[in-house]
Amino acid sequence: LNSEMESGSGRNKVSKRSSNACVRCRRQKIKCSGSQPCDACGKRKQSCTFDERDQRIVVTRGYIIDLQQRIERWERSRSTNESAETSVEDGLHADKARHRGESDVDFPMGDDLSGSNISDGTQDKKGQETRPKVPIDPVASTLTNPLSTGQSEYTTAPNGRTYYLGTSSNWSFVRRVLSITHQYVNKTPLPTTALLFDASTYSLDWNGYRAGDGPEMPALPTQDYAIYLVNAVKFHCGQMFHLFDEETFMKSLCHFYSDPNPRPDPTDLWFIHFLLILSFGKAFTTKTSRGRRPPGHDFFVKAMQLLPDLSVLLREPVLSTEILCCVSLYMQCIDFRHCSHNFIGQALRFALGEGMHTDMPAQQLGEAYVERCRRLWWTVHILDREMTSLFGLPPSIHDDYVLCQLPTYSGSVQRTAALRMRIKLSRVIGSINRKVYGLDGRLNHKFMLGTKEVLASVAEVADELQQSFALPLEKDTSCISRTSAHLHLLHHQCIVLATRPLLFCFLKIRFESQSKCTELLGSSQTVRNLIRMCIDSSQQMVSILDCLQSQGLLETFLPFDLEAIFVSASSLLLGPAIDPQCFECLDLSLEQVYVVFDEMIMAGNSVAKFRKSELQQLESMLQQLTPWPSQASEQTTLVGDARQTQPLENTSPQDTVVSSIATDHSQNESYSSSIPGNMDDMAYDSGLTMAQLLDMANSIEQEDSEWMSQTIVEHSIW
Repeated sequence: LNSEMESGSGRNKVSKRSSNACVRCRRQKIKCSGSQPCDACGKRKQSCTFDERDQRIVVTRGYIIDLQQRIERWERSRSTNESAETSVEDGLHADKARHRGESDVDFPMGDDLSGSNISDGTQDKKGQETRPKVPIDPVASTLTNPLSTGQSEYTTAPNGRTYYLGTSSNWSFVRRVLSITHQYVNKTPLPTTALLFDASTYSLDWNGYRAGDGPEMPALPTQDYAIYLVNAVKFHCGQMFHLFDEETFMKSLCHFYSDPNPRPDPTDLWFIHFLLILSFGKAFTTKTSRGRRPPGHDFFVKAMQLLPDLSVLLREPVLSTEILCCVSLYMQCIDFRHCSHNFIGQALRFALGEGMHTDMPAQQLGEAYVERCRRLWWTVHILDREMTSLFGLPPSIHDDYVLCQLPTYSGSVQRTAALRMRIKLSRVIGSINRKVYGLDGRLNHKFMLGTKEVLASVAEVADELQQSFALPLEKDTSCISRTSAHLHLLHHQCIVLATRPLLFCFLKIRFESQSKCTELLGSSQTVRNLIRMCIDSSQQMVSILDCLQSQGLLETFLPFDLEAIFVSASSLLLGPAIDPQCFECLDLSLEQVYVVFDEMIMAGNSVAKFRKSELQQLESMLQQLTPWPSQASEQTTLVGDARQTQPLENTSPQDTVVSSIATDHSQNESYSSSIPGNMDDMAYDSGLTMAQLLDMANSIEQEDSEWMSQTIVEHSIW
């Protein structure tokens, strides 16, 4: 009897200490199976809950010390400003609660869009997990994405102006990588004299004040030349953006030139709009550098000087919204990013004030007016979403408030389908900012598991993109569509944006120990596959841009192709530094990167010149870590002595453009085969299919998130 009591006591003691025991089993001191519901609760049909606070875990002493120090700092700051912080904290908790309620819901956007299955990409997870849910590790729940946690980061320009480093910003990402790499290689902070900062590339030759005489009126083009410039704007922007209503705009243009000696009216909003369109037309048709003055700047500056107060603009809200869109896009092109973001924000508020985000009644307002507003709304919404992402800022409006239907484009089904795809991709971008770079980047929802949800979102549009907007990259046999190329580039940018925090994590680990970095990469196939997916999408972007360049379709003024090549190049440079053996065959893609940059520079894009210089600085420093296989060959060396000594000088394009997509494919076969899915059937120009992306997303488990969490703790990646 005593033996049985001791045995029973021993069993109760073990059960009490079980980390997976539910509340009921702990209370009754019986053995718990650890599943949810557990066997005991299941048999008795009782509710089964687990108290995570009772779970015992093992952490390092350093982690406890770090937590204690953070608590001390928090208490000190709280004591100095307790009342202010309390109100802010209450607001943050309310925002988080509301955000959690919104983040996983698909919201309709009117009858047309709901029927077209436009959503933010969140899939129905019903039945997706078949095994019992494991309680989230409390250690993992406190860990963070190193790009979006803790106090915000800033950098200072040579003129003393400080700039916020947004979490998802491409510019900020490269700046962070440059900073930590320079600190590791040279043991000194990164000098900022040769780096690109906002509004530092071009000069508009105007102080921004409307007082005084201001800039002189530029010589206006003749009617036929003006029509030519307007048509250039239609070709470069008309498929994706609505910058002007063609019918009303051309009617006013003809009326303006009906006078043999046209006399501009500075108070006419149409004339201001006309000057802005001319500035774009000159930019698209001018292919030479004009120093620090951007092409079309004389028309643009005069339009800005004539732009009236908001109270005047509100008298014609639709036309004014089109004007603000033009101003924002032009400023984005010349790298005045802060001004651009503010102007598109103003355009968004004008559009909201007119109810363009709603399902406007065509019977009451007129078909033509509603069609114009729909085209304009989606232009404003897409530009705002993408510019906000480039800044690493939260979205201006959540998708559940958007009920606007798609425009019909006079029966052009393909154009409507392209806009629908663009909207889906912009929603994926919003999902990435929310789930991967969200509030504090919490790992339990916002990083590895957030990446899983985002990849499922990307998978939803993959097959439709391949079927409706095929992109053949055989340069000698067919000409690719500029619209299709833009959509594919945006699709791959979504993948890179969602997965590149891992590049940053392992670059920091690489700076600690190359052997440790290799060991960690080898211990998690899922993480390694995600990094490979990031590199693969970067290579595909380069191939698309190289094909556009060879066919004369590369955009050298609009910022989208430049952003794509900048995003892809930064990832391709980090790959060999993190895993030299796995990513040793990226030379061809990097050669193509600089060919594309040189093409943009020769066309007069000074922003491309500075960005190329930053990438060359990064490449030069990373090559000092571990010699790349390509360094032994003069043919594939990318940073020559001339480039190192004069990084900002224009360089001539390569004598020959390497165009073998098949070579790219053979280089990728060694690593892409390990990504889940039937990778052997994937042609290089097709990208990952929906099934392959879903396989990759489904391969990310809770254990991967906890593994990554522990890795970040051990290596102090904050």
